[in-house]
Amino acid sequence: MVLKKSLMIVMLTLPNAIIYAQSSEQSHLNAETPFTNLSLEHAIKVMKNNNLELKISKFDEQMKAQEAKVAKGHNYGKLDLKVQALRSNDAGNIFGFKLKSREASFADFGFVDFMGAIGQGAQQANGDFGAFSQGLAQQGDSILAIQPRDLNYPEARNHFQTTLTYMVPLYTGGKLDQYEKITKALQTMSQLDTSKILNEKIFQTTKTFYDISLVEQYLINLRSIVDNITQLENIVNAMKEEGFAKEIDGLEVQARKAEAQSMLNQAGYNKELAYQYLSFLLNHKVTSIQSINDLAPMPKVVQDEIHNNNLDIQKAKLGLKITDMAIKVEESNFLPTLGAFGEYGSTDNKIFNEFIDKDFYTVGLQLEWNLFNGNIDKYNFEKAKVENMKVRDQVELAKKGISLKVEKLLTESKSKDALIVSLETQLNFAAKVYENYQERYKEGLSSISEVLIKQSKELEVLLKLLTAKNDRNTKVFEITSIINKGEI
Repeated sequence: MVLKKSLMIVMLTLPNAIIYAQSSEQSHLNAETPFTNLSLEHAIKVMKNNNLELKISKFDEQMKAQEAKVAKGHNYGKLDLKVQALRSNDAGNIFGFKLKSREASFADFGFVDFMGAIGQGAQQANGDFGAFSQGLAQQGDSILAIQPRDLNYPEARNHFQTTLTYMVPLYTGGKLDQYEKITKALQTMSQLDTSKILNEKIFQTTKTFYDISLVEQYLINLRSIVDNITQLENIVNAMKEEGFAKEIDGLEVQARKAEAQSMLNQAGYNKELAYQYLSFLLNHKVTSIQSINDLAPMPKVVQDEIHNNNLDIQKAKLGLKITDMAIKVEESNFLPTLGAFGEYGSTDNKIFNEFIDKDFYTVGLQLEWNLFNGNIDKYNFEKAKVENMKVRDQVELAKKGISLKVEKLLTESKSKDALIVSLETQLNFAAKVYENYQERYKEGLSSISEVLIKQSKELEVLLKLLTAKNDRNTKVFEITSIINKGEI
């Protein structure tokens, strides 16, 4: 029973992530010189610079910062340079190429064949305009039916076109402005997430320091108990030689000593695991620390400061602002959008040839206004307003919930303080009782079982005391983390 309680206190003094620390230690720790006699202040500084989870969160911050710049960049429009290099013998393309290059001529329309037919008619009329007109009227259909070869079967042509295009939004109903504000708010949210992780890592680092200090005290007390059992074993052996003690007395003492020694070994392993977890948090090997007071100081609690500093409440308030922006985004769907367009370029059968002489430009404006889409915009607008009202209540719930949690932790901490005082008194009394029964055993007034029972009571009280101190420290650290006081 005592051993089970010992295992319980051993596990309570370790963070939940200790198993992960065991499997991850070798992959995360670097080859630098291990820290020895490390102070809590120095450990927190190292953790801020080295902790891998913090580094990952800071990368997320940087990505959100770039997303905010992307949103802002949409306000400045888009400038594109496009260079096309084509070759074709398609009649339509060839005519278009020449027209864009400002080189189209009547010959490209097949006027050579047309003028040939007209010239032949004039020659046949021999200067008689009336005969020419009559012949033209009679042969008009056949002339118009001529399929000019220059137009239908042109030679293949190269086509190089360089175009610079600029498009810019002039008015979007405020949508782009709100998107920019939302991305900036999300960047701030990412920073709050990093602060929350930092807060948690400070909590874990500090708690691990106190856990190690408690385990070291536990080891000191266990060694003292083992020494007392060894002393009792010597007394029993001496009394056996004089015939005042039985063989079973010695066996009982040896069994109890083996149990205490097992607990001592288990506490030593527990200490090693705590150091492994601390090394994981700092991403640097730690072999020893500066022991600290076994009871953490209680922070000063002010409700207004909690509402202003608590990271969860800050995130809830920021989320409320984002929903305000989302309402304006949906509202912008009822307004028109206006954009400007400008294009400048030049075209020829040789790249950049006579660029200015053959240049062109196009400018324009575009107004777009959705007048009806089945009331989808209206429903989305109403949905955004409902979301805003929900988040507003969530902010109030967060404030009251955090305040309630702090009050609960304060009450539980005070209860643990009273229990610790009581257990310290009980431990002192149990030690005195054990000493008394040891003397009674020497005088034959008590059995060895009675002595060992009193010794077990001392160990039981010690375990309860260390458990109470660990529970009390955890609650104090939680309060400090909630009110966001920074380093503990």
